[in-house]
Amino acid sequence: MGNVTGSVAAKFAFFPPEPPTYDVYRDEDDGRLVFSGITADKNVDVHHLQTKAGNKIVATLWRHPFARFTFLYSHGNAADLGQMHDLFIELRAHLRINIMSYDYSGYGASTGKPSEFNTYYDIEAVYNCLKSEYGIKQEDLILYGQSVGSGPTLHLASKLHKLRGVVLHSAILSGLRVLYPVKMTFWFDIFKNIDKIRYVKCPVFVIHGTNDDIVDWSHGKRLWELSKEKYDPLWIKGGGHCNLETFPEYIKYLRKFINAMEKLSLTRQTNKQLTQNPSITESRHNKCLRFGKG
Repeated sequence: MGNVTGSVAAKFAFFPPEPPTYDVYRDEDDGRLVFSGITADKNVDVHHLQTKAGNKIVATLWRHPFARFTFLYSHGNAADLGQMHDLFIELRAHLRINIMSYDYSGYGASTGKPSEFNTYYDIEAVYNCLKSEYGIKQEDLILYGQSVGSGPTLHLASKLHKLRGVVLHSAILSGLRVLYPVKMTFWFDIFKNIDKIRYVKCPVFVIHGTNDDIVDWSHGKRLWELSKEKYDPLWIKGGGHCNLETFPEYIKYLRKFINAMEKLSLTRQTNKQLTQNPSITESRHNKCLRFGKG
C-alpha cells in the first residue's frame, strides 16, 4: 500500500502546465537572458541555475529600488512563472519588496522531472543565488510558499534559523494528508510540513481560505498552531484554493506583516547594538545624572 499511496500523493503534487507558458532566450544585443511575454523591465533579472541533481532551473528576480525585504516565492502545483508575473508586479509595487521566484524541475523552461527532493534542490539553488549574486542575508529574507510550494519553503525554513519570516499560503500538512485524514506520518508521505514546521524559528504568517476544497482549511490552522513564533493568521472567509489574491484582505494583511517584520528587524538591531556596546546604556544613564545635578 505504501508505494501505491506514495505515488498517488506524488501525482497530486505535480501538474506542470503543458505546454509551458513562456520561453527564455538570450538577447542578441547584450547577451542577457530574457523572459518572453514581459515588456522591457530593467528591474527583472533572469537566471538559469544548476541544482544538486544536475537540472537547470529558471529563476527570476523582480527588484524594487526601495525594497526592505526579499520574498523567495515558491508557487503552487499547477502554475509556472509565465502565469505568475502579473502577481509579482502587483506584490512588488504594493509591498515594496524584491521577489525571487523559480520554476521547479520539470516546470516551465526548467529541465528535469518534478519530484519532492528536486524541489528541495531547486529552492536551495535559488537561495544560494540570492546569497552569492545579490548578497541577501537571512535577516532580510522572507520565504513564501503557496500550496505545494509550502513543501520546499518549510524544508529551507527548517534549516535557516535567522530568517525574517515565512508566509504559508493555502499550505499543506503533507501530501498524503490532502488525500486521506491520516493521524500519523508515514515514511512514504511527501512534503512532511507537519513535522518540519516545529523547526522554524522565525515568525510564521498563515493565509488560508475557509472554503478551500483542495486543501482543507484545517491544514492551515494546524500549521499555525504548531508554529513556534506565531503571527496573527489570515483566514479569508469564502476564499478557495486559487483565488485568495483577489480578496482585498490579501494585500492589506501582507503589507501589515511586512511592516511588522520591519519593526521587528529594527528592534532586534537596536537590542543587538546595546548588547554589544553596554557602555552606550551606561553613558546615557550617566549623562542623565549629570544633567540632573546641574
